[in-house]
Amino acid sequence: MRKSSVLVIILLSSFSFAIAQKGSISLEMIEDMHKSFNADKENIMRMNAISNNSIKEIALSRKNLSGVEHHFKYKVDVTGITDQQKSGRCWLFTSLNVIRPKVIDKYDLSDFEFSQNHLFFWDQFEKANLFLENIIAHADEDIDSRYNQWLLKSPVGDGGVWNSFTNLVTKYGLVPLSIMPETHNSKNTGYMRRMLRRKVREFALELRAMQNEGAKPKALAKRKIEMMGVVYKMLALNLGEPPQKFDYRFVSKDGELGETKSYTPQEFAKTILPETNYDDYVMLMNDPTRPYHKLYEIDNDRNVMEGKNWKYINLPNKALKQYAIESIKGNDAMYASCDVGKQLNNDIGLLDPDNYDFESAYGIEFNMDKKARILSRESGSSHGMALIAVDVDKAEAPVKWQFENSWGSNSGHKGYLSFTDSWFDEYMFRVVVHKKYLPVEVLKILDQKPTMLPPWDPMFKTDE
Repeated sequence: MRKSSVLVIILLSSFSFAIAQKGSISLEMIEDMHKSFNADKENIMRMNAISNNSIKEIALSRKNLSGVEHHFKYKVDVTGITDQQKSGRCWLFTSLNVIRPKVIDKYDLSDFEFSQNHLFFWDQFEKANLFLENIIAHADEDIDSRYNQWLLKSPVGDGGVWNSFTNLVTKYGLVPLSIMPETHNSKNTGYMRRMLRRKVREFALELRAMQNEGAKPKALAKRKIEMMGVVYKMLALNLGEPPQKFDYRFVSKDGELGETKSYTPQEFAKTILPETNYDDYVMLMNDPTRPYHKLYEIDNDRNVMEGKNWKYINLPNKALKQYAIESIKGNDAMYASCDVGKQLNNDIGLLDPDNYDFESAYGIEFNMDKKARILSRESGSSHGMALIAVDVDKAEAPVKWQFENSWGSNSGHKGYLSFTDSWFDEYMFRVVVHKKYLPVEVLKILDQKPTMLPPWDPMFKTDE
């Protein structure tokens, strides 16, 4: 080989090596990090402590453990704690927990619980139908398109929000828990959802193939109905069949027997809560990534084909608090959702930004605000609970709040979670308030043409 050729090869190799090194970490850099780390003796102390213990135990604020009490000046009359078990149905439990106090009060009951399993059956059924309809609608797009990838990523989940509940109760009504009780798979939804997703993804590929081969809309619709028959079968085997009609009577807390009556689920819902109009409830959100006092809608964010999408008014936290306080004073619980995993001390049932001092534990600062946490996917709504209480100072300004949770009575403080007003500012995202507690200027926002947002936006993870 000629010397000139060897020189060219060497130069090219050096150039390639230089490119490969751009942005990489050299051994010399690592050595500098090693020396810097060991030069600070506090790092050694922290390493010994954190590596041998839970970081939450190390960061736990001793100060926040003292003086914790769960008393509130204003509180909705609620009874009993529900348990969603190992499922993502918090939104469903929460929605039913918002309306059940009205039933308990109306019929003078010691306790009452709706069947979550009944609505969960229809939620999964309707989500499967919506998924298949969307697959047909987007069959002309590449399977790797963003919309198709969003559809296929989680075709049928068990999460949801308030509009998911209203879509279901409007169409399928309500039944008491004793009429359609929980099953093993309603309380442990993981494997059922895995099998259901597997089947509907298979159906999706079949429908795409039919569409691409020129199948007519009637043929696609006919095949989809056959597929939905399979979905119904899978759900019935896991959850039992929903009742078409049932007999029921209320028993008062004094043991007085009511009249046994026959109902369809739709008749039961209308009979026990005839004054309830679910269209009178408005979702308010605090999303600092977008302009306030605007109406927004999330594209295709619903569970029923003919149902309503997730729609909300974006407001500052101060407004959310004002209307939430009015609702609590009016003895009306609210659907609410938040990032429950942030700064949660479940042992004492308290959510507080000062519960855990991770900055002192690590010796570093965490500087993101709420907006930055949303944009970076660090924070978002993860859980729905009923907002039922608020404590205030002498000026009637909120100091702390309380959720009725659905993790059972052994979780938190006897099933409840209290949270400070500062935690509300950082990690509360939405509340659903009845129109009667909202001023005219807020209600007028509902007349705006909503800004349509994509379903994969980081702010719109469903509650689980």
